Amino acid sequence: MPAPAALRRLLPQTPPWIAMYHSVADPSDDPYRVTVSPTRLARQLRWLAGRGLRGVSVRELLTATAAGRAAGLVGLTFDDGYADFLDTAVPLLRGYGFTATVYVLPGRLGGDNGWDALGPRKPLLDAAGIRRAAAAGMEIGSHGLRHVDLTGADDATLAAETRRSRELVAEITGRPPDGFCYPYGAVDPRIVRAVGRAGYRYACAIDPGPLSGLYTLPRVHIGETDTAWRLAAKRVLHPLRRRPPSGRLPAQSGAFARMVMS
Repeated sequence: MPAPAALRRLLPQTPPWIAMYHSVADPSDDPYRVTVSPTRLARQLRWLAGRGLRGVSVRELLTATAAGRAAGLVGLTFDDGYADFLDTAVPLLRGYGFTATVYVLPGRLGGDNGWDALGPRKPLLDAAGIRRAAAAGMEIGSHGLRHVDLTGADDATLAAETRRSRELVAEITGRPPDGFCYPYGAVDPRIVRAVGRAGYRYACAIDPGPLSGLYTLPRVHIGETDTAWRLAAKRVLHPLRRRPPSGRLPAQSGAFARMVMS
């Protein structure tokens, strides 16, 4: 069955440009190359602003896309919920009038990135920090409970990582999160269905290929080496990404389309 008109507008021929960040700190000890220095992030935000682009949360980006008002908007996401998001990224974002989405781990509140075998250990947001980020205008999404690869999870673990994590984020912020972000970007049709059943309105992946859709939004990694010319190249190449096939979207997609069009 064809996707409804509102949903087709939500997922246009060119998918929304969504940037993926992680930690904002000193990148000198960064075996996974997921850390951006505060200086580099500031330059990247200045590059966006200088070209008339505005960084927004994924929820705001999708809402604007559905209404035909997404021109000039770029989705900004920060995975894992590092404490440096609040301490470092938020002041820089607010300085440019930008917002972003941070995907947190309610099963590791105030803990660290113990899933990274090579380290270094970095503190994660606690409940108070998550509330402060929300109060600063940032969207809070779920990254699961404890950052596990969901492709190998049994049914109980999958339910906890999707549904239970959503409940816990709601308890912290006072509202259920709209967005989910797959740990490691790992996704398959079973996980997509679980995320839809858990009540999320959308989900972010990395490069989901033929699974691309509202519950597997592709993103582009932004790192410390992304200078102005590399950002420009990624921006130019973005329209070449695969069009999200509407037939692969879970049933919850229509609910989000109705919500953002209201």
